[in-house]
Amino acid sequence: MPADPQRPFGRVLTAMVTPFGSAGELDLATAVRLAEYLVDTQGNDGLVLNGTGGEAPTTSDAEKADLVNAVVDAVGDRAHIVAGVGTFDTVHSVHLAEQAAKAGAHGLLLVTPYYSRPPQSGLVQHFRVVADATDLPVLLYDIPGRTGTAITTETMLTLAAHEQIVGVKDAKGDFTASGQVLAETDLAYYAGDDSATLPLLSLGGVGVIGTSTHFCAAPTKALIQAFEQGDVAEARRLHRLLLPIYTGIFRTQGTILVKAGLRLRGLDVGSVRLPLVDATDHEISHLRADLAAAGL
Repeated sequence: MPADPQRPFGRVLTAMVTPFGSAGELDLATAVRLAEYLVDTQGNDGLVLNGTGGEAPTTSDAEKADLVNAVVDAVGDRAHIVAGVGTFDTVHSVHLAEQAAKAGAHGLLLVTPYYSRPPQSGLVQHFRVVADATDLPVLLYDIPGRTGTAITTETMLTLAAHEQIVGVKDAKGDFTASGQVLAETDLAYYAGDDSATLPLLSLGGVGVIGTSTHFCAAPTKALIQAFEQGDVAEARRLHRLLLPIYTGIFRTQGTILVKAGLRLRGLDVGSVRLPLVDATDHEISHLRADLAAAGL
């Protein structure tokens, strides 16, 4: 896939859930069908595999490689495939990066090391070491609400000088910090919170890596294109229309509701793995209402 330096992975990517079979095993055939649906029907420019939304904490290294291989073979000629490789262990992250590159990934998503809460100097070294492990472009994933550690503005500015680090999945919720980095670097910023897509565009963001975009990638892309073409009123209209699903998909953990929603649409991708649990009838009822309110 050719890359635009301003938006290296396109405008709209979905953090794809990982399908499992009836016995909890990785279901590659369904993963291929889901990837084709997301790219060919929903119009995603790319897919992120093996992220938190893909239940990466519960999948083995071999399952991660097999998933990337299968999805690249299925849609890699028409969509950017980004593999999540971040862990709280630099050595393991390097291994996953090398494995993803071998499996054919087009880019890497590298989350801040979680739980151990390293200092900023440790983050710089961690990200550099993993980015140096392959020649693939890297997106940093800044989500302190889950990892416990934010990537500071100063650290972002430092890391922006690394040739392989091309962008950020921004779920920090600090638009002042994001705006400062956007003003001082060429990093491509993707919203990591679906509802932040339009606000981040106003600061110079390029798109979104979404969860609700399992269902609304096409209108989300239309929102981004409207904003880029100067039709702010239309972008605002689409934002308001889609807000019920942008936020509703997180009434409980997003993966749970995505899998429930796909099942409602006739694409059964199986259950979640513990410690996640499947959606309740009450949660599914709310999901139906949120989809309907968003015109979906």
